[in-house]
Amino acid sequence: MSYKFIICVDLGTMGTKAAIVSKEGKILAKTLEESKLYYPKPGWVEQIPNEMFNSSLNTIKTVVKETGISSNNIAAIGISGQMAGIVGIDRNWEAVTHYDSWLDNRCQVYVEEIKSKGEERYITANGMPATIAHAAKILWWKNQKPDIYNKIYKFIQPAGYVAGKLSGLKGRDAFIDYTYLHFSGVCNNRKMEWSEDMENLLGISLDKMPNIVKPWDVVGELCSEAAEKCGLKTGTPIIAGAGDAIVSFIGSGLVEPGILIDLAGTASILACCVEDYRPDIKNKTLLFPRSVDPNYWYPHAYIGGGGLCLRWFRDTFAAEEKKESQKKGINTYYLLDEMAAKIAPGSEGLVFLPHLAGRTYPVDSKVKGVWFGFSWSHKKAHFYRSILEAIAYEYRYYFRIIKELYPETNYSEVRVIGGGCKSNLWNQIKADVLGIPYVQINEEDVGLIGLAMTAAKGVGLINNIGKSISEIVKPTVKYTPRDKYHEYYQNYADLYEGLFENLNPIFSELNKI
Repeated sequence: MSYKFIICVDLGTMGTKAAIVSKEGKILAKTLEESKLYYPKPGWVEQIPNEMFNSSLNTIKTVVKETGISSNNIAAIGISGQMAGIVGIDRNWEAVTHYDSWLDNRCQVYVEEIKSKGEERYITANGMPATIAHAAKILWWKNQKPDIYNKIYKFIQPAGYVAGKLSGLKGRDAFIDYTYLHFSGVCNNRKMEWSEDMENLLGISLDKMPNIVKPWDVVGELCSEAAEKCGLKTGTPIIAGAGDAIVSFIGSGLVEPGILIDLAGTASILACCVEDYRPDIKNKTLLFPRSVDPNYWYPHAYIGGGGLCLRWFRDTFAAEEKKESQKKGINTYYLLDEMAAKIAPGSEGLVFLPHLAGRTYPVDSKVKGVWFGFSWSHKKAHFYRSILEAIAYEYRYYFRIIKELYPETNYSEVRVIGGGCKSNLWNQIKADVLGIPYVQINEEDVGLIGLAMTAAKGVGLINNIGKSISEIVKPTVKYTPRDKYHEYYQNYADLYEGLFENLNPIFSELNKI
């Protein structure tokens, strides 16, 4: 094993994770500090930037102390984080706004404004539909908080903010790596540059946009104050890193076309890898970020809070199962899976819409959660299974669009990662619905591996990120689709898709009340 190591920091929604990783992908230590999320009003979700920075210092210090590795053997620090939210900083790198989270929907009116100005033009340039992301959020600050907006020198993301604090950067050094660009709303994604056309369309000044860098670029060096607080050596290189979803995709082995990734986490994401840029103008569903490797793109879509539906069900309806699982020392989801596995595919006609906070892609904030078709014969297990199946039905919709845009590509497997990857039942359901094998892999912390290899390239420990990851990450358990269930599930998946169109007038009326 190499005597040079990478410190990885991931600024997630639920917590800040830090780890020490070798260039061979071995994780020597990791820790997590839970995030503090603030909800000042319904639909508003905030974090305090300096709390995110302090949690980074704390977690770095913890893993350094746990391993006892000399600071001389730390080659670099790489940082990943939440992608669709923003922080406004001044010229001295002080935060003048809270972190405007990707979960915060106060800017919804500006999403509609962007659509009215020319959504197809927006999608063509940025590679994604107008949604609750950087552009709509910037417009909210510009119009609702002009005094604060005028103090903002640059808009950046949490990972960039923390990198700057660790390095003692100034506003002129502000950066964004190209894996985040699609969320900006003001880029030419194909060319990896800011777009004057989008600036004019949206009325967002490019002067407030940071420098665009490569994920493996060295953006600074650890300053003495931060070094003392986290137990490292002054001058340790800080690597730009990449968005959290992107490092998870590449860290799972999504390094060439033909493989899909199911990130079964807080959000439920289905992604693939392609070689050229074909934005989804027709369906307004897929996002097109670049991979860490600029030669590839990662078309994907997701259910915001898809995994949260399962947690909500557990916490709201499964008190007995939670108590039983605590007695047995097992996971509550394992008991719920056992119950749901006894229910026939299709949940005996029960269909769920898993969009409790609105549909993320295609964007429709009016959509709400629905259970459709239940009767007195349906029990708790039916309702739980219907959630698992609903997310698979949504994935089928995404997969159909991917195949329409890239008919020349054959897909061999879906690699499943995230907390939901441990569910044998859910993996089999998704394989049956999509008609493609699902596979688990030998690594759990794929985001850390993807980030570590990105940082390792930045300081010359490796040459090829994709090749290094392919040597580390291997498939293990395989779930083969069953033909009879695949055919059977298509009727339910068709019904699921039809519900959106049929219920749209009702959602609209409900939204007015």
